[in-house]
Amino acid sequence: MVVSTVSRQLLRARNLADSHYAEPLRVEDMAKAASLSRAHFSERFKEAFGVSPHAYLLTRRLERAAAMLRNTDYSVAYICVSVGLSSVGSFTTSFKRIFGKTPTAYRRDHPPDASQVMVPPCVTRYYGRPQNRTFREDSAGNGS
Repeated sequence: MVVSTVSRQLLRARNLADSHYAEPLRVEDMAKAASLSRAHFSERFKEAFGVSPHAYLLTRRLERAAAMLRNTDYSVAYICVSVGLSSVGSFTTSFKRIFGKTPTAYRRDHPPDASQVMVPPCVTRYYGRPQNRTFREDSAGNGS
């Protein structure tokens, strides 16, 4: 009976990390959500999920940062802050450790898919229209 309660508590903490990764979330906040002491929570979390709560939260943040690097043109500093990290230097170091390259190199090596590039409808309409021509497209040299 105690195991299912702890599991539910751990899932609550993991869901908090998944949904609020961009906020200044700490392991203490996750432990509080699980209604466990920090030490007990960290131990149980690692047993259940195979990584420490801090590593889990950092991984979620870096995964989101990688997606933003692939799909937006936001600056690395903006992405760093928007995923809940405060230091671009430590962000770059952690990102390189997980993905094997710096955020800038990752973006260069993962350009956005052309099918996902958003083109404003006004541009599509403009370039999709026929050119301004008359019905009679004879050139002046054809006896007209």
